[in-house]
Amino acid sequence: PPQKQNGCGHDHGKFDFLLWGSLSLVVLGILIHLSGISIPYVSEFSHAVAKLMGMMWWGIAFGLIAVGFMNKIPRTYFNYLLGRGDTAGGIFRAALAGLMLDLCSHGILMVGAKLYERGASLAQIMTFLIASPWNSITLTLILISLIGLPWTLVFIAASAVVAIITGFLFMALVKRGVLPSNPNHVDMPENFNMWRDAKQRLKAFKPSVQFFSSIVKEGASEGRMVLRWLFFGTILAALIQAFVPTDMMQTWFGPTFIGLMLTLLATTVIEVCSEGSTPIGADLVTRAGAPGNGFVFLMAGVSTDYTEILVTREFTKSWKVALFIPLLTVPQILVLGYIMNMV
Repeated sequence: PPQKQNGCGHDHGKFDFLLWGSLSLVVLGILIHLSGISIPYVSEFSHAVAKLMGMMWWGIAFGLIAVGFMNKIPRTYFNYLLGRGDTAGGIFRAALAGLMLDLCSHGILMVGAKLYERGASLAQIMTFLIASPWNSITLTLILISLIGLPWTLVFIAASAVVAIITGFLFMALVKRGVLPSNPNHVDMPENFNMWRDAKQRLKAFKPSVQFFSSIVKEGASEGRMVLRWLFFGTILAALIQAFVPTDMMQTWFGPTFIGLMLTLLATTVIEVCSEGSTPIGADLVTRAGAPGNGFVFLMAGVSTDYTEILVTREFTKSWKVALFIPLLTVPQILVLGYIMNMV
């Protein structure tokens, strides 16, 4: 019988060359970095790999565990917490969840995919993903230290605006039939009370080694679709950092319209995690004197991130849904970035 394939055309029954090949290069880069071997370009590449993975590992690990843990939670709980997906309240709840969750842009993809599988609406998932990546508590504190509190608050408010507007646009497109609705929707039982139900379940719950080991195993298994693109993206980002000087970026990315468009081009090409993009975005604010460019680098980097687009295609099974992310968000981001540069 034919092998089952995932949304990106990968055959689960065959060796995953992208996953294991990218992982092998990542491990090799880290080993070269730790060895202290000095080889032109190779050393720069290995240092970039080690630096990126050093910033991302905790988010990856947390994301895998979160996905495994979410497998143990009834689907109705997610609908209860997020509210109805076709209402303003559901959109605002998803934005708040995204702003509050302390997780990197790649770790958040695992959680977003699982929320979709658990029945959250397409509009809520998009709002959640767009609001999340660098608005975590950790990165907010880092951003404050790099660009100051005022601009950090402006960036957070602007990203929330983009996320909420995009959520409403996705909701309207689903209602009109332009985009498919989430087939995993779960109807809430009448008079359902999550807290009462959870209390009853906790009384009967008995923790065991098998329970916690299953969380790790299921998280690792379901997180593979993100990990394969994450490691591949890390390789590309490290190559760019090794061969493209930082001063070249700073020369061309001033607070002008051309600088704004070049920033959009750069952040589209460069695959960097939220932790990696934050220092670069801050550098555009402080050294290039272009706060709008910094915002565009942070936000458009997520909207045009090919890992996010590919993973979204995989869990929604729709290229149209994935490509509507940059289509709807990038114009908003550019307008807000231009306004920030003019202030």
